Amino acid sequence: MKIIAYLKPTCGWSMGVRAIMKKYQLEYEDRDIINKPEQYAEMVEKSGQPLSPCVEIDGQMLADVSGEEVENYMLSNGLVEANETAPDAPTNAACTDEEHEAMRSKTIRFF
Repeated sequence: MKIIAYLKPTCGWSMGVRAIMKKYQLEYEDRDIINKPEQYAEMVEKSGQPLSPCVEIDGQMLADVSGEEVENYMLSNGLVEANETAPDAPTNAACTDEEHEAMRSKTIRFF
């Protein structure tokens, strides 16, 4: 299975997608859409919209999804088998107020 995940370095939604990949021990490409404008542009082109995370699984684009939605897609399509391993991050949550505050000092992208 080929998985490309278009993610932010620090984001509740992105961390949820990473937690699902780890839970199922899946190999995937983690594409940084904040620090690499070409990867953001690729995500927008492929998904047809600007919101993240986006996860492409074997050519099927899941746009603006949570880790929970990615897990449900993979389970319902028989791509993974259910397991009882707890994810190491919330899989359906935005950034906390503390995470947003920490990001305030980061460079803001305008493209």
